Amino acid sequence: MLPCINWLQPLLALISSTLLTRANNCPSSCLCPDHHTVDCTGKGLTRVPDSIPLDVRRLLLPNNWIPWIPSDFLVLYSDLVYLDLRNNTLSQLEPGTLTTSSRLVFLDLGSNNLTEIPSGTFGESRSLIKLRLGNNPYLTMVDRDAFTGLTSLRELELERNGLTELDVSVLESLPSLRLLRLEGNPWLCNCEFAKLFVWLTENRHKLPKGMEGIECSLPLDGRQVPLSLLSEESFRECRGTLTLTDYLIVIFSGISVSVAAIMASFFLASTVHCFQRLSKGSKGDEEEGND
Repeated sequence: MLPCINWLQPLLALISSTLLTRANNCPSSCLCPDHHTVDCTGKGLTRVPDSIPLDVRRLLLPNNWIPWIPSDFLVLYSDLVYLDLRNNTLSQLEPGTLTTSSRLVFLDLGSNNLTEIPSGTFGESRSLIKLRLGNNPYLTMVDRDAFTGLTSLRELELERNGLTELDVSVLESLPSLRLLRLEGNPWLCNCEFAKLFVWLTENRHKLPKGMEGIECSLPLDGRQVPLSLLSEESFRECRGTLTLTDYLIVIFSGISVSVAAIMASFFLASTVHCFQRLSKGSKGDEEEGND
């Protein structure tokens, strides 16, 4: 037993030394102003550094050329609460990249090349309070379940992207939302936008510049109009627009009415036929009595 212990001691010492060195070293060309901060701002990086201390809490990576984040990135850095990745070349987020972090409070993905925010991207980031996604000019789609689970999110920035529409359920899933930025998007004033307009009207206090800061283009001539000049009456033509659910209800109702009418007709015909037979039977009895 003693030889085994003597053999394990150097190995454990080596492992402990390696982990301690990994935790204390600062990536080359980056700055570490304190024990829990790594600042790699504007260092021309084309990938996330490998030698980041395991106990990092604030990681600054803005103004670089980083095109992607490893899918297991936040598994190692479970203490991370502040992540700044603005002004890089991110075009997409790997599934599960951000869902493993339960302590992340601040995330900045602004000024990148993101094209969409798919469902479940931030699934387990329940401590996230501020999320910046603005200035992504190619961002044209936000899935209706993209922010589901962000129960603590207070500030959401989606300004100056390429959004023409946004499912209102995206915002309804954020119970703690206090500030929302949507200005600078090429919104379309169509019937798809009508529900979002109603939500914005009811929650205008969450918009930094109110309804005046957001514009949408009219369907006919493409003219940009501030939302402050519109009202729910501006979308009155959309009230008669039927959704898929509405069509299904109409179809089902029509089938039900048709079936009910057929059954009623059958019942009425059967009743009339019975009365006719009873009437003939009564007349026959009378004639036999007379004879």
